[in-house]
Amino acid sequence: MPEMKWKIKNIREQVSVIDGKLAPTIVLKNARYLHSMFKKWMLGNIWILHDRIVYVGQEMPALLEGTEVVDVTGKTIVPGYIEPHVHPFQLYNPQSFADFSAQTGTTTFISDNMSFAALMDNKKAFTILDQLQALPFSFYWWARFDSQTVTELEDKMYSTASVMEWLERDDVLLGGELTGWPKLLHGDDQMLYWLQLAKINGKKVEGHFPGASERTLARMKLFGADGDHEAMTIDEVESRILHGYAVTLRYSSIRPDLPKLLKDIVARELDVFNHLMMTTDGSTPSFYKDGVMDQCIRLALEAGVKPIDAYNMVTYNVARYYNMTELHGLIATGRYATLNILADELSPTPEAVLSKGVWLKRDTKKAYALPSIDWSSLGTLNVDFNLTDEDFQFSMPIGIEMVNDVITKPYSVTLQLNRGVLESTHDESYLMLVDRQGKWRINTMIKGFATNVQGFATSYSNTGDIILIGKSIEEMKFAFNKVKELNGGIVLTENKEIIAAIDLPIGGSLFDGDVETLIEKEVALKEALRTRGYHYTDAIYTLLFLQSTHLPYIRITRRGLFDVMKNKVMIPAVMR
Repeated sequence: MPEMKWKIKNIREQVSVIDGKLAPTIVLKNARYLHSMFKKWMLGNIWILHDRIVYVGQEMPALLEGTEVVDVTGKTIVPGYIEPHVHPFQLYNPQSFADFSAQTGTTTFISDNMSFAALMDNKKAFTILDQLQALPFSFYWWARFDSQTVTELEDKMYSTASVMEWLERDDVLLGGELTGWPKLLHGDDQMLYWLQLAKINGKKVEGHFPGASERTLARMKLFGADGDHEAMTIDEVESRILHGYAVTLRYSSIRPDLPKLLKDIVARELDVFNHLMMTTDGSTPSFYKDGVMDQCIRLALEAGVKPIDAYNMVTYNVARYYNMTELHGLIATGRYATLNILADELSPTPEAVLSKGVWLKRDTKKAYALPSIDWSSLGTLNVDFNLTDEDFQFSMPIGIEMVNDVITKPYSVTLQLNRGVLESTHDESYLMLVDRQGKWRINTMIKGFATNVQGFATSYSNTGDIILIGKSIEEMKFAFNKVKELNGGIVLTENKEIIAAIDLPIGGSLFDGDVETLIEKEVALKEALRTRGYHYTDAIYTLLFLQSTHLPYIRITRRGLFDVMKNKVMIPAVMR
């Protein structure tokens, strides 16, 4: 379990509250609260000293001098919600997304470390993690074992020494997610050794097994996988539980499977809710306009899930699975004072939020904003090179065709590409991936992205390199230069004017502002792309996954155009 946060002096003070020698800081009086172990609603008083619950029961403290006593008669109290599978780099940053999520009751993240591994060394990354730990919010992390793409830096980013440094941290709870699991099947003993290191350090291992056969699930269980969040049908849920997996049901911007899965589980009368969790799986900003984990609870209730099961799936079940019920997921003595006060059990969006003893929300209004942190370790994207006409040479026979938001396949390019402008009568566009330091480039075509995007440039990508898309080479140059001026961002241009833009000054990948403002910018960008022919669900995910070799069938990577199924470079990158 995570490192205990209270020193001997703190514990003595907490016991002094029980002994009547010290007054608690907060008492929630006449509370109707969820006791997750009994799976019952109970009545009592909750005593809090600073960030810890010191007593829950029928008694009132002997001393109340200076104590904030809140009568919660008629309200319902549940533990703070836990998001067990967060990608906290989807344009927002971990601090801003936490500040936003806390207002709807999600006060604990278990988060991906991929961007940290890609953009900085461990020492710098850990300075950021330590700052986040100090906030009145609970941050925990994964330790990735692969970069999810093909890069010449793989061995540096994911060495045994580097992975071990992550696994030794108390706030790292799991290894994975295993997007590179085919390596295990092909005999990669280094990755298998890392799974064993995770187990030795008491960590879980999270799979990534979309469409996996029963044989594959059995193999991966033997390798050490504990859970998986990729079930897309009720049969896939059952097959994972059959082999002893913990199953996390997903409701995300590209895979909103949760409502149907829950309805099917209820319809089949499967008594498995103690072994289920829910996640939004790192959705893009505008997906969260209706909430975070409270949104999942609401969908569960609508699907016919019993309220206590619905709340446990985002509180106690997660905490129990990750061996941290001593701190989270339970309203009982000794746990963090992290609580959501609801109007009633059918209203999962809280009226008030207490996180580690700090009121973040009261009377339906924001009471406290999480302090910003120092992001300087991530650096600034300073693009100190220019793109020339020579860089925009397109003559390749193979391009990338989009099947949906994130799945791509190869196609034969038959267009005349030497005129510098493509017609809007078709959905083929120029596509480039350029090293953020200007060392190399890959030129190809993309089919299905849009019919009328003139210039588009983004430093938001899987590796932090720069993606250019467009019908006009001159417009693509213009968009690239605007990204340079922003020191990172996403820019859509037309007739040498910016149509929509999102500035990403933190490392060239993250927005430095509140999520509410980011949602407005993202909605404007997506609408502008939609009117120019982008017809899939989530363009931000398209940008993120263009380089991701854990998905079929063809990807643009740092090494060149890459055939995922054959595991080989089709067209190599060109040095500049």
